[in-house]
Order: sequence, then C-alpha cells, then structure tokens
Amino acid sequence: MVTIPLTVAGAEKLKQELQHLKSVERPAVIQAIAEARAQGDLSENAEYDAAKEKQGFVEGRIADLEGKLSNAQIIDPKTLADTADGRVVFGATVELEDLESEARVTYQIVGDDEADIKVNKISVSSPIARALIGKYAGDVATVMAPGGEREYEVLDVKYI
Repeated sequence: MVTIPLTVAGAEKLKQELQHLKSVERPAVIQAIAEARAQGDLSENAEYDAAKEKQGFVEGRIADLEGKLSNAQIIDPKTLADTADGRVVFGATVELEDLESEARVTYQIVGDDEADIKVNKISVSSPIARALIGKYAGDVATVMAPGGEREYEVLDVKYI
C-alpha cells in the first residue's frame, strides 16, 4: 500500500469527518430508509431510491476515509526544523515572491486531501509544490503553469 502524507491538522480533520459520518450521517440514512420502506411499494418509491443512493455515498466515503487514515503517514511540521535544515519539505510553510509581478504569497505544502488554496494550503503533488521541494531560502523555483513558465524566489521556509 502507498502511504499518504498528512499533517497532524489534516489527519485530525479527516478523523472528525469520519466520526461525523459514522455517528450522524449513517444513522440518519438508516432512519430515512426505514421510513421509506414503511410507505410500501419500493419499486416506485423515490424517497427509498434517494436514501439508498445517499447510503452508498456515505458508506463509500467512510471506506475511503478509513483507508486513507490507515495508510497515513502523519507528519508534524513543528518537528521538521531539526531534520529539514531550512529545505522546503512536506509540511513546510514557504514564503515566495513571483519574480515577474513581485507579488508575495505564503503557502503550506500539505497532503492532497487537505489542500485548500483559499487558506494557502497547496497539495504536495501540485506543480508549484513539486518545484519547491528541496529548495532553500534564496533559491529560485521554475514552475510550469497553464499560462507558461513562472519563476518564484523562496524568501523564507518555516516549520509551523
């Protein structure tokens, strides 16, 4: 099995979602199925079909989360300072400057399941993260973006 890198916060978020699905969503779906069955003929029962479809989704998501958590390699960014020696690694928070526009941005490199650009968390498998991995403050990373090649200078690397 392939290990899935997750930060401590990302793993906790997945655990909370799994707990919610098991303790809230699953019982609600079971109740909805029972109510739909009580209405009689299942062959033309839209509520029953919808409840069964939702049950399939909930059970699939539970299995997906359990699989990801069982194969997770949980990494605490705070413990990386001693071993990473200032390099950009999974979990690091990186401050960048676009050399063309001089715009500054800060990203944390996280697992695929916890990536959210709205809160500046980018997936370790994204083109920009792949270009940054292994770089140090002062290095320039070249990223192939949809609009062409972009160059970013690494201004700072933090493990927070």
